[in-house]
Amino acid sequence: MKIQETSLPGVLIITPRVFSDNRGAFWETWNHKAFEEAGMPCTWVQDNFSVSKKNVLRGIHYQVTQPQGKLVRVAFGAVLDVAVDLRRKSPDFGKHVAVEISEENGRMLWIPEGFGHGFLVLSEQAGFAYKVTDYYNPKGERTIVWNDPELGIEWPVKADEVIVSDKDAQGATLASAEVFA
Repeated sequence: MKIQETSLPGVLIITPRVFSDNRGAFWETWNHKAFEEAGMPCTWVQDNFSVSKKNVLRGIHYQVTQPQGKLVRVAFGAVLDVAVDLRRKSPDFGKHVAVEISEENGRMLWIPEGFGHGFLVLSEQAGFAYKVTDYYNPKGERTIVWNDPELGIEWPVKADEVIVSDKDAQGATLASAEVFA
């Protein structure tokens, strides 16, 4: 398993070793010992899975109470996955990292507490799986609007082709959002 840092300290790209032969492929999606040695959490309280069609954009989500660290991966298809630093005292506050993760590259992204998270489906359909370090708390959930110009995220889709929920379309701007101290 290869673990590499991104431009945002704490956000990590995990690329598993893939073993392929004429039958298909095998790789580990989580290994307690490897993650522990890398200083990552090893206690997960919930696994989540969503299926979305092309151009669906989910996010940018986070929880101000019961914040969640997330280990995200794609079971099938491809997404552009984005983490945004929402820790007001961080020198990287408001900056983001975007990583393509897919069934083909097998990458995973570790997104620590204090970051917002969103993804855009690039393939015809994608199955998105993620582990979280704390339980979902609807009262603490917040959303930053996906196209806030202050974030400067270059989503590879035309704005009129993006499919978002009403809740996500009405997200706050970074300037007005309740974020982490």
